[in-house]
Amino acid sequence: MPRKPKATPRDLPSIPKELIDQLVKGPMTAEAVQDAAMAFKKALIERAMGAELGHHLGYPEGAERPENATNQRNGSSAKTVLTDTGPLRLAIPRDRDGSFAPILIPKHDRRFTGFDDKIIAMYARGMTVREIQAFLVEQYGTEVSPAFISSVTDAVMEEVTAWQARPLEVMYPVVFFDALRVKMREDGVVRSKAVYLALGVLPDGTRDILGLWIETTEGAKFWMKVFNDLKTRGTQDILIAVTDGLKGMEQALNAVFPSTTLQTCIVHLIRGSLDYASWKDRRAVAAALKPVYTAATVEAAQAALLAFEQSDWGERYPPIAASWHRAWDRVIPFFAFPPAIRKIIYTTNAIESINAQLRKIIKTRGHFPSDEAATKLLWLALRNITCKWGSATHDWKAAMNQFAILYEDRFTQPHR
Repeated sequence: MPRKPKATPRDLPSIPKELIDQLVKGPMTAEAVQDAAMAFKKALIERAMGAELGHHLGYPEGAERPENATNQRNGSSAKTVLTDTGPLRLAIPRDRDGSFAPILIPKHDRRFTGFDDKIIAMYARGMTVREIQAFLVEQYGTEVSPAFISSVTDAVMEEVTAWQARPLEVMYPVVFFDALRVKMREDGVVRSKAVYLALGVLPDGTRDILGLWIETTEGAKFWMKVFNDLKTRGTQDILIAVTDGLKGMEQALNAVFPSTTLQTCIVHLIRGSLDYASWKDRRAVAAALKPVYTAATVEAAQAALLAFEQSDWGERYPPIAASWHRAWDRVIPFFAFPPAIRKIIYTTNAIESINAQLRKIIKTRGHFPSDEAATKLLWLALRNITCKWGSATHDWKAAMNQFAILYEDRFTQPHR
């Protein structure tokens, strides 16, 4: 995921005390301070653009025009631009032959640096276009249309496209897969679609969102597309894929990454088991199941599952043992790993917590008008969520040493 640059203090040029004294004459209200700041910003922008025009013409304002110069200043035109502190009416300098193309505020541009960022930041935190519109009116006295706000947020789609196609690591020790549901309007009908995320753990223990994919139904065909996408972008090997019974994944994974171990989420299996038990019995049932998934070997785990099945709890709630038997082929890889790796692959909580944060952002929206609109918001939200990432996954050092022993050349091969 692209990292937002951290905000760091900058050494700003000092403003002469004499200038401050001219602006501040006695006590000032907050409104007066704001007006003075806007006036200063207006003067500074206009002076900077005048300097731009001087550079374009080859001589500064007030100086005599060179004899060989065919172009010259030609007054100014009024233009209102939106800034992060409100609308600002500027006098934009012109030249006679119309060849001057300002850099600070380009032709036809109605926004000054910082304004778009505020809109995108509000959108990324789940505010709707109408809510952003109302906020700008209330806080800045700036009226903008919904179409204008949409055009600003649409500008990030180029970044989204580049992110979805960026090169990936050659190998990931662990990749977690999970999905959340969103409502989408399609052909005039609102349908529920799944947004699938892949969270990769890199060899050094840091994390990265590898991509997001939107689909109405899952299956082997869909997962073939996902895995081939990862492979096309450079990933040649995934040691362990952790998921919660997503349909069709095993078949597609075997076709694209045949050496990858598919591991079901143990925590999901426990939660699903407890759904069969009454509320008052859940704690006791969970304790009775613990010997199964904490067993040292597959044989010990099978014996513990049989013991549970024949116990009072197993006889009272027979669907629990049946659910473990159905998932057993995707459970048993777990017992081949040492405790340090088990801690990493025991649960998909790492990616579920991301989905929980995404749900908070999208819960106020009835539905999205398109897949693109959903992708745009989710990507912006993910950028905010992941901006503080950087440290290794908890308990990774011990797991890394075990990966290096168990997988040898597959773990130690060179990476991007």
